[in-house]
Amino acid sequence: MTSIRRRTLTLIIGLLLAGITMMSVLNLHDSNHEIAEVYDAQLAQNARLLQGVMRMPMASREHSDLYQAFNKALSEAEPRVDGHPYETKIAFQVWNPKGEVLVHTASAPSFGTPPGTPGFSDVVDLNHRHWRAFMLEDKQNGLRIWVGERDDVRSDLVDRIVRHTLGPNILGSLLLASMIWLAIGWGLKPLVDMAATLRARHPGSLEPLQLMPLPTELEPMQAALNRMLAQIQEVMGRERRFIADAAHEMRTPLAVLRVHAQNLMEAGSEAERCESLEHLIAGVDRASRLVNQLLTMARLEPQSAIRIPPTIDLVATVRASLVQMTPWLLNKGLELAFDVSDEIGPVRVDSAAIDIALNNLVTNAANFSPEHGLITVRLNKKADHYELSVEDEGPGINEEDRDRLFERFYSRGNDQGAGLGLNIVQAIADRLGGQIRLENRASKGLCATLEFHCF
Repeated sequence: MTSIRRRTLTLIIGLLLAGITMMSVLNLHDSNHEIAEVYDAQLAQNARLLQGVMRMPMASREHSDLYQAFNKALSEAEPRVDGHPYETKIAFQVWNPKGEVLVHTASAPSFGTPPGTPGFSDVVDLNHRHWRAFMLEDKQNGLRIWVGERDDVRSDLVDRIVRHTLGPNILGSLLLASMIWLAIGWGLKPLVDMAATLRARHPGSLEPLQLMPLPTELEPMQAALNRMLAQIQEVMGRERRFIADAAHEMRTPLAVLRVHAQNLMEAGSEAERCESLEHLIAGVDRASRLVNQLLTMARLEPQSAIRIPPTIDLVATVRASLVQMTPWLLNKGLELAFDVSDEIGPVRVDSAAIDIALNNLVTNAANFSPEHGLITVRLNKKADHYELSVEDEGPGINEEDRDRLFERFYSRGNDQGAGLGLNIVQAIADRLGGQIRLENRASKGLCATLEFHCF
């Protein structure tokens, strides 16, 4: 991936060079135009000055002497000694009405006949040199005055302007690019410092970043990194708690299983072996339930991103869960009843969460129900929430134990329980924006009610 500095510098320098190139082209075009205008004006002015000289009132003999003096002076010009190199590139000629050349410079191109069109024109002489010329027709005296300038004069001037313009532009661009490089490096220094700080941190360090002072643009990045570190710390904390809880809770069941296995090996009679085997099977069942409960807690704890669940038939979901548990309840000698209100229709709720909560509530009710007891499940719709209740005919709860029942691994009056059922239901209630209530029934038994909201 290209660095931010290189990308930014490439974009800025590219735009800078494009702008300089465009301005240079425009300047060159304008310079050519202005130079042409100035030089054309000089040609026209020189032609009119020469016209004024040729109009001077003189006798014919004096005019002839003047023309000869002109030609002699122009032929004696030595640009390398006392003149300018451009003198040989500027020329003029004057014709009389008969087409005879009266005055001309030595560098003037040869014409078979005088040019006939007045005004500006481009001429190519016999030596293939290009001239920019101005033709002035003096109708009063019948003279034709031609003033010309070789194109290389203008080209040389334009080349000089280009060299004098592009040189500073190129040098200035290099200097500006260097300054931009340094400026971008200075501007990105806080980002470089943040990266260096992150690289220098210990791999196990999850403390929030506190980089001060911090530019406004990097504050959201630091906040996002701190949120990510907090989430990682929370996930690792959950993993540590899960491992600690699992290790703590599995220690006793495994020790009990070992005792039952030893008793089975040391049994002296068939009756003792059968009793030890039953205890061993019961211990394995309890360990399996504990593992399942621990895995359920591990799955419920992460606060994942909120997502809208699909629409489900809540009544059918609850009924399907109860159907799965019915054989187990009948095997325990218990009866099951389901009471549902008629106004409940399709809703948006997490069906898996409802299934887990219902299984734990019904399991708790079955563990404390007397033989041939009745477990009643009720599903009702209230004004702004739903209620899923499980009623049993057991001994109920003591008021002083109510709060402790939601603690992890607290199991009251049930040696086979893992102490996680109500804690799991409490976690589900929190996820569904509701609560769990435990109330002793007026007759006998306990009513556990899960309140939850749907989307």
